[in-house]
Amino acid sequence: MKLTRTLALLLAALLTVGLGACGERQAGPGAAEDTLPESQGETRTMVDGNGRTVELPDTVERIVCVGVGALRYTCYLQGQDLVVGVEDYETQAGMSRLYNYVNFDRFSTLPVIGTNGEPFVEEIIAVDPQVIVLSAYASVDPDELQSRTGIPVVVVPGSDTTLDGKAYETIRLLGELCGKEDRAAELTQYLQTLEADLAQRTAGVTDKPTVYVCGVSFKGAHGFEGTEAFYGPLELIGANNLANTTGQTGAFDIDLEQVLVWDPDVIFVDYNGLSLINEDYAANPDFYHSLTAVAEGRVYAQISFRSSASNLETALADAYYAATILYPEQFADVDIETKTGEIFEMLLGTNPYPDLKEAGYVFAPITIGQ
Repeated sequence: MKLTRTLALLLAALLTVGLGACGERQAGPGAAEDTLPESQGETRTMVDGNGRTVELPDTVERIVCVGVGALRYTCYLQGQDLVVGVEDYETQAGMSRLYNYVNFDRFSTLPVIGTNGEPFVEEIIAVDPQVIVLSAYASVDPDELQSRTGIPVVVVPGSDTTLDGKAYETIRLLGELCGKEDRAAELTQYLQTLEADLAQRTAGVTDKPTVYVCGVSFKGAHGFEGTEAFYGPLELIGANNLANTTGQTGAFDIDLEQVLVWDPDVIFVDYNGLSLINEDYAANPDFYHSLTAVAEGRVYAQISFRSSASNLETALADAYYAATILYPEQFADVDIETKTGEIFEMLLGTNPYPDLKEAGYVFAPITIGQ
């Protein structure tokens, strides 16, 4: 009788240990995919940007973002308070990525969980997110990452231009993931309104000035030779971008003799390349004075919008400023500071344009060489 009672107690203890072990997240290469701790309660499924069906907690309150664009668009969806870890470059101060600038007090104190799209698996597990938001730009297999961490991975497309299908799809997916469908709908409607406004105002313009944009960054800073075909802000306003005629796509270095041949009506300078352009001006002033736009004062600023892919709010402000220069009649009612503030408030929740101005990044004419 005593032996039977002892065996029963031992069996109960073993069952208790076994059940406790079943409730733990198993990480590592052999961990099961789609495993959710019992404590997370009800679950749901969603189809991510890669067409994967992912099982998620019904309510998502803790996430990490891996790869360019994932955290940026999460901030656009007002989901920054859900983030429990960031990639290392988010802890470095700067104004090149405004979503980071306005949330820096929070992001700078969070644990680092990756670098440039490379996840730190152990660090991600340590901060215990419910979901990993993975940018399609990250060179990581989402199923492998999900298996190694035991945490659901949702892929979002991100975007490296202005308003394209990938941008809108990223907004939709993050709205569904974070339970922010109303915010996603509000943001989508606003962006579509801007897109339509720019297109409608410029649709009837037939005699468009020729445009050259320079100082465009790609794999580092570039000077006057750094330009971009199908430059996002100019595409939104249907501008006559001379780089589009080269057969190139994206950013590239052009032969400066070609710019002399073109002799563009208007030149836009990306602030990222302005210091290099000024240095070159000091050595080659005759080249610049040979350009009619320089000689007649038709050189204007663009605030750099591409840092770790495209920053949508800055690109849209760039588009409106360029439009006020190229189409003054059609955009006569647009005050660029007011419009920029509106765009920043909608996407970022605040308006950092006064801070940009104080730092020298302002929508205004530029005098090369000064």
